[in-house]
Amino acid sequence: MTVTLADRVEVVNFGCRLNIAEGEAIRAAAKAAGVRDTIVLNSCAVTDEAVRQARQAVRRALRDRPGAEVVVTGCAAELERDAFAAMGARVVSNDAKGLTESYQSTVSPRRRGPITGRREIAPAGDGPPPSRGNMTFDKPAPYQPALSGADHARAFLGVQTGCSHSCTFCATVLARGTARSATAEAVIEAARTALDRGQREIILTGVDLASYGDDSGTSLAALVEALLTLPVERLRLSSLDPDRIDDALFALLTQEARIMPHVHLSLQAGDDMVLTRMKRRHRRADAVRLTERLRAARPDIAIGADLIAGFPTEDEKMFANSMALIDDCDIVFGHIFPYSPRAGTPAARMPQVGRAIARERAARLRDANARRRTAWLDAQVGRTASMLVERDGLTGHAENFAPLTLTTPAEPGSIVPVRLTARDGDRMLAA
Repeated sequence: MTVTLADRVEVVNFGCRLNIAEGEAIRAAAKAAGVRDTIVLNSCAVTDEAVRQARQAVRRALRDRPGAEVVVTGCAAELERDAFAAMGARVVSNDAKGLTESYQSTVSPRRRGPITGRREIAPAGDGPPPSRGNMTFDKPAPYQPALSGADHARAFLGVQTGCSHSCTFCATVLARGTARSATAEAVIEAARTALDRGQREIILTGVDLASYGDDSGTSLAALVEALLTLPVERLRLSSLDPDRIDDALFALLTQEARIMPHVHLSLQAGDDMVLTRMKRRHRRADAVRLTERLRAARPDIAIGADLIAGFPTEDEKMFANSMALIDDCDIVFGHIFPYSPRAGTPAARMPQVGRAIARERAARLRDANARRRTAWLDAQVGRTASMLVERDGLTGHAENFAPLTLTTPAEPGSIVPVRLTARDGDRMLAA
């Protein structure tokens, strides 16, 4: 969670890197609208815990800032807009979060305010435009790249939103609609902005990043190649669907030195039956084969993965296959969470294993991943690396995303050669 303050407009981003990138567009839109004393909560809905945190944040903002207008946007707001509006917040849809008019309101912050749709602003209770479920889905506007602010050494650049797949556990398509991509020209212009302000690493992000260009006849590999014509020193990709890493993208990930040796995969599970019930498009053997190929082609590459524990119908044998996947794929950066049912998704109607079991299995997965990561970090001792120094002048990341702490401060935003001297918990000491 990050906080940005500008002219008494506070933007609080929850969840994914795309939200962090879009948070800057929210800040700019709210500032352009001329609003004051406003809190914008850019929510996440990947789990029911994320939605609970959003509700908690709204209540806290209403209590602690009684004179402020509280606005809630993001995926949780899209899925539960009536509930947030009833709490006393204004609700802005995902597609309207970066529009100036979304934050222009004369409505009292303490009564149910207008719900900003994708192309209009209409008071709650007026005749709604065409909807899917309880959400407004007008004709979507073209997606505009979302670039994070200058407060980090790295720039998060959102190039895509939505998802056109139908994984049974995921509410993203309900919250963000089908996949839409920004034009390559607009992405390059945003990347130039980041480079011009001194950010030397760009991280491409999106809801389903690997599907970039499906709606316009291009591809993520083509976008990456276009970005590499710029003087970008480090380019990193966020989570990728393993089924969508084609030969062109694989070659870039393994042969282009300016693309960092760090691949995060949306694996979700390590058992074929669970993957089938999730409606994933790969199988266990595909994941293992892909990571083996990646490591063979680029031995210094680090593998990360999303994993869900306790999916409906998962038994101990199925779970054991997911546990084994951590070693089989050499996963050192695990994004692991227990399954939680999302209203409106097919998985919510399947036989549940129970939240206590899901939490316990997630803890076991995290422990297994921690052991793997510790061994990997220990193996880094004595190696040299190139470190991007964050704004504090002390912390940063190596090319393979190993988290580093300098023993002597360096210039914020610089890239410095370092030697990794020791492991300090989940970080490496660098000199």
